[in-house]
Amino acid sequence: MRTARRTRIERPWMDPRDLWTEALAGVMARPVRSALTTLGTILGITTLVITIGISTTAGNQIVGRFDALTATSVTVVVPPSEPGSNDPALVPWTGTDAVRRLAGVESAAALADSTTTNSIQVRANDIVSPTDASAQTLAIVAASAALPTAVHGTMTTGRFYDTGNIARRDQVAVLGDQAARLLGISHIEDAPAIFFQGQSYTVIGILGGIAREQRLSTAVILPPTTAADRLGLTNVTRVLINTALGAAKQVARQAPIALAPGHQDALTVIAPPDLTKTRNGIQNDVNGLFLVLGLVSLVVGAIGIANVTLVTVMERTGEIGLRRALGASRRQIAGQFLLESTTIGLLGGIVGAALGIAIVVCVAVLKEWTPVLDMRLALGAPVAGALVGLLAGLYPSLRAARMEPVDALRAPS
Repeated sequence: MRTARRTRIERPWMDPRDLWTEALAGVMARPVRSALTTLGTILGITTLVITIGISTTAGNQIVGRFDALTATSVTVVVPPSEPGSNDPALVPWTGTDAVRRLAGVESAAALADSTTTNSIQVRANDIVSPTDASAQTLAIVAASAALPTAVHGTMTTGRFYDTGNIARRDQVAVLGDQAARLLGISHIEDAPAIFFQGQSYTVIGILGGIAREQRLSTAVILPPTTAADRLGLTNVTRVLINTALGAAKQVARQAPIALAPGHQDALTVIAPPDLTKTRNGIQNDVNGLFLVLGLVSLVVGAIGIANVTLVTVMERTGEIGLRRALGASRRQIAGQFLLESTTIGLLGGIVGAALGIAIVVCVAVLKEWTPVLDMRLALGAPVAGALVGLLAGLYPSLRAARMEPVDALRAPS
């Protein structure tokens, strides 16, 4: 008895170049549809490149523009002396001279205040009447002559007191702009006076535009010698230091030693946060926000590719049946349609990356920024587009591969 020998039918091997030619022909057979399908991927890749490129470029500007005042401000807090103590002041008023000599320091000023002088009735005249409501509750502070520069303020009228006023212990005062408005003082040509605690003080200037220590806008500022004689404000409570950009960290370490040698540990230093961490945090937040938008655009593009590829499979049912009848394997059919969708995604990634880079550069030029582009992003965008096309064409290609030749040939074309 002879056993029938089972013959194995060899599937014809398809050259990858032929597969690429067939895929490219399938894409170019319907150029308008392929272009519209590619547009979804272009938009997604362009959005990703623009998002990451612009956020990185903008983040590079944060060190120079993000809250520059905070980035260069150092405050040294001096603890109050013990009641009844005869010990010398921990930080003398002349201590700011040593601070100004530190590298990176642009200006420094000393302040003195207390809980007893934070709410004092101040009047713009010396007439006391039960029905008069002109008195205002204001804070009284003492400050060194360099205060306007230290708080980034400007004298809107008059002048700030100088070292001569301090040495002579003149009873002069400078008003914050809000305090002057509350007291009804807008000009100092007539040497207006203010009155509190039975003393009169001549207003010689109004300080406005205060960017740092904004509460001083509603305060009365006195020379330190005058405040010590009249109000008992003798000890410095804060030292305001402005530094060059990038020098705040170093100055924060050195300032306590310059102010109170040997007692620097008793001082509290308030220094700005690390700008690099701040920039990176903001950049990551921006990236995370817009990355979602880019991914949504990519998903829309992937759905478009999947839809068109599926429609193409349905339209080319007869072609698929003929190829299967002529010996094409399921793998070859699936590979052809996968390669078509991947090609569409790759083209969208290349065009989208180029368009996104061009937009980032244009925006940077218009904003006078230095464009910052990650070449890994530029090179990876086409790969991402191809991957999107590959994933989008997975289901349609598998559906095409599962078609039986007889059923495909019988289907209406």
